[in-house]
Amino acid sequence: MTAITPALLDDIRGKFAHVDTCPFTGPRVFFENAGGALTLKSVVETTAKFAAIPDNQGRDNAASHALVSVIDKARADAALFLNATGGKIIVGESGTELLFRLIADACLGSEAGVVLGSMIEHPASRSAAARWSQVAGKRHVLIAHDDATGTVTPEAYAAAVTPDVKVATILHTSPVTGMGMDLPGIAAAIRAVAPEALIIVDGIQHACHGGIDVAAAGVDGYVMSPYKVFSRHGYGLAWASERLSALRHNALIGAPEGSWELGTRDTGAYATFSDVVGYFDWLGGRVSDATDRRARIEAAGRAIHEHEAALTHAILHGTGNLPGLAEMPGVGIIGGVDNPAREGLVGFYVDGKASAEIVAALSDEGIRVHMRKADHYSGNVLTPLGKPDCVRVSLCHYNTEGEVASFLAAMTRILG
Repeated sequence: MTAITPALLDDIRGKFAHVDTCPFTGPRVFFENAGGALTLKSVVETTAKFAAIPDNQGRDNAASHALVSVIDKARADAALFLNATGGKIIVGESGTELLFRLIADACLGSEAGVVLGSMIEHPASRSAAARWSQVAGKRHVLIAHDDATGTVTPEAYAAAVTPDVKVATILHTSPVTGMGMDLPGIAAAIRAVAPEALIIVDGIQHACHGGIDVAAAGVDGYVMSPYKVFSRHGYGLAWASERLSALRHNALIGAPEGSWELGTRDTGAYATFSDVVGYFDWLGGRVSDATDRRARIEAAGRAIHEHEAALTHAILHGTGNLPGLAEMPGVGIIGGVDNPAREGLVGFYVDGKASAEIVAALSDEGIRVHMRKADHYSGNVLTPLGKPDCVRVSLCHYNTEGEVASFLAAMTRILG
């Protein structure tokens, strides 16, 4: 496998809209990818194409048949992307909405017992598990994560799992710490004690970094927000296993067994996810000699991880003659400096300086980052650390070392 070279990086950047310019403010560096990644130009074109088509699915005419073919292809593409065999690909309102639906059905459709999760999880899964465990008369148990590393480990799950665990939730990657969890390891720890537990994964932050294999992980549900993986807002995408799909859930009377979707979904949403999978396929073909589509998708994930690791290393340790964040006085790094679990994100704070002030100063320098506060979204991570907020620098594989240098130069000026 080859790395992402400067020439390939130029080709990659050429496939994304607004890669270096905001349509409202002009030139900028985009380090706010965890809030929503850049959009593929093909997704923009596909969206416009399908928005103009008046026909509906399920009719006996050529246009309707074509739309159904687009949907079928997108479902097959999504299953390939996830390495999912069997089960159902579902399009819904958003990733959060789909987490609520899958977790609700798992809680209501299983026997009395425990719903197991962790404190590192985003409120999308934690809130859903808290609500539906109560409705279903189950006990909701939350495992403490490691504040120092920003992770929860298989060993922590193994210490907490009991045979009466009926539903378990796992966060694949944290949008606050930026750390990826050992998904196969955690799932195996759960299965070792509660083999029939329904395991549902929040993959919303992880998906853009590649490397998803639900078959290898042995889980029952995986949820993504496509706008965070190079598609657009307005829909969520999930996979549910055969046994999760077999449970009773909201459906129209007389609808086909196992049907999840309510009402007519946007064909263009499906089609844009095919664009995403096609992009991973293309990238995998540029960084490897693989001929199999799944192998190319896997190769793309490895190349993405390698490139992003190099960029985060530069952010932390510097590039050229510019010092990294870890070398700047008063700067603290969420999850530690050299953490192998990090995926394209660095959260930091500066002693004696408000994060909002740093975000604003970086914006003035043409660099877009984001502040996380100790609120209902991020308090689970920041409050135990005694921090009211932090600055989140989140990047993707289309970002460059030159953009990192611009960020570090700006930070050097801001900190004086």
